[in-house]
Amino acid sequence: MKIEHFALNVPDPVKSAQWYVENLGFKIAMAMDKAPYAHFLSDGNGGMVEIYNNPAGAVLDFPNTHPLTVHLAFVSEDPNADRAKLEDAGATFVEEVNLPDGGLLVMMKDPWGVAIQFCKRGTPFNK
Repeated sequence: MKIEHFALNVPDPVKSAQWYVENLGFKIAMAMDKAPYAHFLSDGNGGMVEIYNNPAGAVLDFPNTHPLTVHLAFVSEDPNADRAKLEDAGATFVEEVNLPDGGLLVMMKDPWGVAIQFCKRGTPFNK
């Protein structure tokens, strides 16, 4: 099996999609211009995130949800530089974890409270 996409029911998918395109390099693979405003965001490497707002499902209280409950993780060559860029774009810093193998994890929340993580692994998972 191959993952096709991971979906998040968010408060404002249109603004969220634009923020992810502008700040995380996603491309919009497909977008709906009416409810539930689903946007499929491609990372260009086969990864896809769907964001939408569908009242048939709950929108998590992202600002008050611990980032270990759910987060989107990104490979980063420089997590601190990515942190600074995203803070300038309205994201908030949550925590930094230095890993025993020399890696670094930086957890943040986007402007709507969805947790995102920048990962620089001392030993990358996908060699």
